[in-house]
Amino acid sequence: MSPTPSNPRGAIDLSDLAAKAQQSQPAAGTVAGQGAPAGAAGASYLVELTEQNFEAEARKSLQYPIIVELTSISRVPAEQQMAASLDELASESGGKFSVARVDMDSAPQLAQALAQAFGVQGIPAVGGLLQGQPVGLAQGVLPKDQLKQLVDELLKAALANGIAGRAEPVSRAALAEADSDEPDPRFAAADEALARGDYAAAVEEFDKLLQANPKDAEAEAGKAQASLLLRTADADPQALIAAAAAPDAPIDTQLAAADAEVATGRVEEAFARLIAVIKKTAGDDRNTVRVRLLELFETVGNSDPRVQKARRDLMAALF
Repeated sequence: MSPTPSNPRGAIDLSDLAAKAQQSQPAAGTVAGQGAPAGAAGASYLVELTEQNFEAEARKSLQYPIIVELTSISRVPAEQQMAASLDELASESGGKFSVARVDMDSAPQLAQALAQAFGVQGIPAVGGLLQGQPVGLAQGVLPKDQLKQLVDELLKAALANGIAGRAEPVSRAALAEADSDEPDPRFAAADEALARGDYAAAVEEFDKLLQANPKDAEAEAGKAQASLLLRTADADPQALIAAAAAPDAPIDTQLAAADAEVATGRVEEAFARLIAVIKKTAGDDRNTVRVRLLELFETVGNSDPRVQKARRDLMAALF
């Protein structure tokens, strides 16, 4: 199957899938897979897709393509090998795509909704998420070389649509630790709001945590990410970026374009855009742009090398 939407009437809105998934009993979120070792020692680009994290993970397909594996915890050895091959391919690509694994046993309604979206009748099966839309790929157990062909087709489709971001690797040691830990109860209300797509409510919940502890770095990062989701939920990234290219584009347009660039994985372009605006502005306008840039730093992560470079560029622009 080629990487095109599996619904002949057009692409399927993933919010509809999320609504179906929300009807089932929430499963405990995990980030570790069923476990075959990947090609990159100590790192993985795999996430277990559940009713709880579906919405947030699906939105990452605005930045890079996601291969969705529909499987079962009781899969036979051949299926285990296919799972291992997908994990290896993601690691070998350096994060050009990630793998989202859906266990039919623990998340049956989500698995059924995705199977319907991908146009498959059973498991195992693989599909793709690209720009928030399902892409039908294949059904049945496939060897690694055939899986690579499907991945390559999806990557070409992603590039054709301007999607060229990369997933962030997660250490396998951290994955194993996260899988064994209970979710932090502080973020329960915010996580629930994110899971149902209520980004405004999520921002409010993170604000409550910050009012209680202004130095809570995790809550600050969570608020920044939820705020970006809120600002870009209904946005057309290409239209926003095109509008900002006009010589007389106002500051609000430049801010919206930077949001769109971060949401679609063009982090360095977003930072460069806002730093260029800072160089040309003063007073309240400059401060407005500076505050947004700092918020985007929090969204991407302060340890990210792109953020560290942009911080140096920001200091040079300000002084």
